[in-house]
Amino acid sequence: MGTATNKNHILDGHVCPRFHAAIELVGRRWTGAVILTLMDKPRRFGEILEAVPDLHDRLLSERLKQLESAGLVERRVYPETPVRIEYGLTQKGRDLERALSEVERWAHRWIPARARREAT
Repeated sequence: MGTATNKNHILDGHVCPRFHAAIELVGRRWTGAVILTLMDKPRRFGEILEAVPDLHDRLLSERLKQLESAGLVERRVYPETPVRIEYGLTQKGRDLERALSEVERWAHRWIPARARREAT
């Protein structure tokens, strides 16, 4: 019979599939930054693009669709002239705030202030 560790991240000697799926979703390039920009308020596409350095519109569109599909982001269309579209976090997305805050705290402790992103 398999047992989990007291942290529940290793089950029968394997990484928990739920943990793995969550890390793959949130750890995708640009995803964490997009979620972080939506923590304080809903934003329009251009506002998100402006808030995340080096993010391009095609990739932002892809990430927003993935986050919407995963239930983390909600796309709201306001029938105005011109039409206004905003992206906001769902409760499921908001529940990542504590985890992202911990990653941010870790980054401020361990990542040099002038760290350069590696191109992938």
